[in-house]
Amino acid sequence: MSARFTPQRIAAFRALWRAISAGRKPGAPTLGERASALPRLLGASVAGRYPGLGRGRLALFVLAAAYLVSPIDVIPELLFNVFGLGDDAVVALWLAGSFLGETERYLGWEREQPSLGG
Repeated sequence: MSARFTPQRIAAFRALWRAISAGRKPGAPTLGERASALPRLLGASVAGRYPGLGRGRLALFVLAAAYLVSPIDVIPELLFNVFGLGDDAVVALWLAGSFLGETERYLGWEREQPSLGG
């Protein structure tokens, strides 16, 4: 069995590369800003205040994170050694690229919201 560049892997790499490239532009949010925005993003999405992240996509994020930390996922690694990590890599790349893209969109949306303080 060999590690191949399937369309899914290529798409995951492209999404991550686009998000990293966008994040390196001047004025782009830092990783710390993105991480601190994540709880607000999730809360606003679940409450329906933030229209940019639907519940279906949010569910995909949760499933991807659960898949990466699931002890059941150890079975492919045991059976296929390092090649069993390929599925993890694709999921991790997709999740990282999505995290970068979604947090950037959310922070932009958040900046556009009228201030409630006065």
